[in-house]
Amino acid sequence: MIIADPWHGLKAFTAARIALGRTGTAIPMQEVLRFKLAHAHARDAVHSSLDITAFPWEINLLHSNAADRAEYLQRPDKGRQLQESSRLSLTPGHADIGIILVDGLSATAVNHHAVPVLAYLFPMLQAKKISCARIQLVQQGRVAIGDEIGELLGVKLVLVLIGERPGLTSPDSLGAYLTWQPRPGLTDEARNCISNIRPEGLPYQLAAEKMFYLINEALRLHLTGVMLKDNYSLRIS
Repeated sequence: MIIADPWHGLKAFTAARIALGRTGTAIPMQEVLRFKLAHAHARDAVHSSLDITAFPWEINLLHSNAADRAEYLQRPDKGRQLQESSRLSLTPGHADIGIILVDGLSATAVNHHAVPVLAYLFPMLQAKKISCARIQLVQQGRVAIGDEIGELLGVKLVLVLIGERPGLTSPDSLGAYLTWQPRPGLTDEARNCISNIRPEGLPYQLAAEKMFYLINEALRLHLTGVMLKDNYSLRIS
């Protein structure tokens, strides 16, 4: 007989695995199977690939120094460096911002969420006359690869949209990283991060509005990272 957990009502407030109930001293088989399915989804996300046909814009396809997924997972440093042929495909311009889509640890997240988020963001940038370089799409990349790309593009800012490390409740979470004056050697304190972008987490429109707020503040103050505070929620409260 399955014994209900008295904390069951709390499940309405979190996707975490709580109040699973029990069968004798064990977890019910249904919950065990749900856990195994979630684990399989997370593993699939790590090994997923970018769907190049999913993006309705003119894009430039780039590749990191990681030759394949196995090397990408074993050598994070190679995922932060551009392949030489990719470096040669980039030329500097005069755009304010470079938008870079990176598979990261969940290409599924980029395939599913990058287009709807940017559909909200692009009209805001256009209305403010913030110019964008051609969109770059990176295979086998890490967040910091945006620094090298941004320097080669000659942009003031880079916005990296990347698949985050899958969790057992979120195999398709998208992250956004904003960096002022990108260049190799920067570390995470130089960036602003918006995480958990997906319908079950941070909705597309709100994510785009937060990005737009931070982009405006970065261009106004000439900085990002720990010195740039995300006061967007205070502005709309």
